[in-house]
Amino acid sequence: MPSVPECCAWVTLTRAPALDIASLRRALGIFGSARALIEASDAAREHAALAAAARRFLSCAPAVSAAERNWLDRPHHHLVPFDDPRYPALLRTVPRCPLALYVDGDTAVLNHPQLAVVGSRNPTPQGQATAHELSEQLADHGLAITSGLAAGIDSAAHRGALAAHGVTIAVLGCGADIVYPRGSRSLREQIRQQGALISSFPLGTVPRRGNFPQRNGIVAAASLGTLVVEAARSSGSLTTARFARAFGRRLFAVPGSIHNPLSGGCHELIREGAGLTETAHDILRALEFSASTPCGSPRGSPRRSAHGSKRTSGPTASADPSTGMDKGHKILLDALGFDPADLDRLVERTGFEADAVSSMMLILELEGHVQAAPGGRYSRVFRSRR
Repeated sequence: MPSVPECCAWVTLTRAPALDIASLRRALGIFGSARALIEASDAAREHAALAAAARRFLSCAPAVSAAERNWLDRPHHHLVPFDDPRYPALLRTVPRCPLALYVDGDTAVLNHPQLAVVGSRNPTPQGQATAHELSEQLADHGLAITSGLAAGIDSAAHRGALAAHGVTIAVLGCGADIVYPRGSRSLREQIRQQGALISSFPLGTVPRRGNFPQRNGIVAAASLGTLVVEAARSSGSLTTARFARAFGRRLFAVPGSIHNPLSGGCHELIREGAGLTETAHDILRALEFSASTPCGSPRGSPRRSAHGSKRTSGPTASADPSTGMDKGHKILLDALGFDPADLDRLVERTGFEADAVSSMMLILELEGHVQAAPGGRYSRVFRSRR
């Protein structure tokens, strides 16, 4: 009998019933690899305390199909097991996390700091614009935007991150080889190029209503927090919000008109303690998120403006030994001086690019070193607001 490749062994394991992380980790500790587990005798698997249903499946599991092998052989296609360093670290901390993830795109983004953005599939134009704008701003400041690729708010969130040339991750409720929703092929390709599409379901799995709670759990678990934009009280988006709360993640919601039924779910979340969100700064401040590396793309990749030109982020990041502050931020703070100044004046004084000054001023504001002043200016804060 020919030996089974390790990746194909993991394909088989993702299809096995009654197999969870705890039992699989124990079995892998005994057998040493997924391949050895697949090729072991039923008696050996019983000795490793695998559940009877899992043993029965593995004893007669069909071989990995040619279609599955072809998918795995293509560029940018990956199967990432739970014990792989590329597997999202936050996702690994929750109960019943997936045994492995099928990934179409860049696996390096899986451990990028993420914010989930979810909401109605049939939003108002204002809600759709809000999701796009907030996602664009948050991606521009270093957060990967994670959502479920559904029509409406999900797609607007992905497109907002793409507009910022940032990272976006789509979690699917079907196999990674299935194009769903219909008409999403172009958006999927853009996401693959600037992030990744991921699925916990075996290849070939068609979208079913029962798949989406599992999809929503992954969206919430892999993220630092979840933002809900327009959701009725019966919205499936609230499932993602409940997962976020259960996993100890931060929860945010955008308020709306009391006459808009799509605001009901958001208002309910706010009453229950979700952060009322009006601007991207509300989220960045609550998460205490301060990106000291180029934001909107994986570490080491250049940021780009909406026109595709490279941005600079000031001088090479290094700490000032006297303050512990990033060197670029210290230069900018010194250039501000003791009287209010606007961004144009700071660009003139430092020689930094306008986008870099804007980004660094946001970080200085969040850290309590500066505050907004009238007329679009900033002034120095002499005592931290912490």
